[in-house]
Formats: sequence, C-alpha cells, structure tokens
Amino acid sequence: MIQPTLLKKQRIILCVLFALIMITIIIGTGMGYSSVSYDRLIPTLLGQGTFKEEFVLFSIRLPRIFITLLAGMALALSGSILQGITRNDLADPGIIGINSGAGVAIAVFFLFFPIDAGSFVYMLPLVAFVGALITAFLIYVFSYNKNVGLQPVRLVLIGVGFSMALSGVMIVLISSAERAKVDFIAKWLAGNIWGTDWPFIWAILPWLAILIPFTLFKANRLNLLGLSEPVTIGVGVSIEKERIVLLLTAVALAASAVSVTGGIAFIGLMAPHIAKALVGPRNQLFIPVAILLGGWLLLLADTIGRNIVEPDGIPAGIMIALIGGPYFMYLLLKK
Repeated sequence: MIQPTLLKKQRIILCVLFALIMITIIIGTGMGYSSVSYDRLIPTLLGQGTFKEEFVLFSIRLPRIFITLLAGMALALSGSILQGITRNDLADPGIIGINSGAGVAIAVFFLFFPIDAGSFVYMLPLVAFVGALITAFLIYVFSYNKNVGLQPVRLVLIGVGFSMALSGVMIVLISSAERAKVDFIAKWLAGNIWGTDWPFIWAILPWLAILIPFTLFKANRLNLLGLSEPVTIGVGVSIEKERIVLLLTAVALAASAVSVTGGIAFIGLMAPHIAKALVGPRNQLFIPVAILLGGWLLLLADTIGRNIVEPDGIPAGIMIALIGGPYFMYLLLKK
C-alpha cells in the first residue's frame, strides 16, 4: 500500500509540472523568428487575430509545441520501462541503440521507397517501430544468457555497440544520396524537431493514448520485475513474457517519438531518475511524474534551442545532449 503522504507529494509535483508546462507553452508561443506579442495570444486563439498571427500560432508554433511535448512524454515513459525490465539505471532508448535502429529504418524508407505524401506521415511511426523492434530483438538476444537470464550491464554495452554500428550504417546510406534527402536525414540525426504540422500529432497521439494507460496498468508488474528473478518467479510472474510485452511497449513509444522528432537521447535517462528522486522508486508513483517531466524537458530544450540562434536555432537533440551527456557520465561513475 502506498503511503498517503507520498500520494499527496506526487499530486503536488504533478501540479507543479503541469504549471511549468503551461508557462513554457505560453512563453514558447510568443517567442521565435516570427513572434506574436503576448497580449495578442488570447485574441488570436479565439479567432480574432490577423492572418499573420493565426498562421504563426496555428501553423508553426502550436504544432511544434504539442509534438515536442508528446515526444518527450513518450521517450520518458520508454526509458522508465527499459530501466524497469533490465534493472539497469543507465538504460535509455537513445543510448542502447533503439533510436538508431528506428533511424536506419526511416532512412531506408525515405531513400529507397516511393513515398506518397499523404500517407508518409502515418507510415513513419510504423517503419520506425519495425527498425527499432529488430534492433531491440538483436540486443536482447545477445544480452541474454540461458543460465543467468538477462544481463543488465551487458545489455547497455551491447546497445552502445549497436548504436555506433548503426550510425556507421546511416553514414553509408546517405553517402550516395541526393542532397535534399541527405539534409533531411542530417536534421533527423541532430534531433531537429522536423515534424511540425498537425498530421504528425495525429500520427503519434494514438500510440500514447493506448500505451500510457497500458503501462500504468502494468506498473505493479514492473515493480516485481525490479526484484531478483527467484523472488519474481516465486510470486507467480512469467518473467520472459512480461519482459517481452513491456519491451515491445518501450520500443513502440520510442519509435513513435523519434519518427517525428529525430534522434533524441537522454530524455529517457534523465526523466525517470529525477522522478524517482522526487517520489521514490514505486512505478505507480514515479511514472506519471516522469511522463510530465520528460515532456517538459524536451519542450524547454526546444524552446531555448530555437531562440538562441535565429532563424534555425539549435536542434533540441543537441540541447538535451549538452545536459544529458554530463548526467550520463555522473550516473556511470556513481553506479
């Protein structure tokens, strides 16, 4: 049973994070290369703005903000699941190669398959999911030992190796491609939020609408998987079955996010850790906090990045890496 004081603390933190998200959204809508003054935001939202104000707000600002928020949530939840099923605090879809697998699949699809513009947006999450799934399966197979089960440290090391190898594959793929297609893939690799239109929101939203409730439903299973394997088996949990189902969930979340935002790492590493520090290791408590925290972190990074250097700004993936790289080293030395 969860203590009432912890539940109260969780609710307060969730309210604070929601307030931070709303403040960041308000600041982000008014800032940028084509700015909208803050006193014109509400009239424009109510349909009383000029053509320029409505175009900037509804066609440029809001789609990007919502995409960034949803992608950050997906990556944070994916990292939370991966850390739970591997019992490794360094697991993250970007670090262990799942994002790279999704990226290679997207690059192959973009470079070599005839693309119908109408279905391209909705195909991307599926293509990314297939690439990430194949990568996750290979990492899992190489990390598993039939005598001792899944080896968490081995999983991270093999995942890093896969990530580097797939980066090499990506370079080979784009070395002979057209300039326009190379530019797109380069932006994807840098973590530039490129999917900045309403259809991209509808492409990622169904995945989150299904998988967030499913993960919260499985939160107690994640708690049990964090225990030693003899204890988990002793309480009647089918370890491999639960791991595979939850691994598929983590892969789907990461793939749907990076298919529209590009190769962004470290959100899935930082958000769960900060959430656990705030409310403790119980998945029922920290997963909702991690979801909002991940969304806010990516939204904040993108808001800062796109306003530092005009007109293109600094990709959100680079901004997150500037924070996440040192944080990863800190965790590596600590663990």
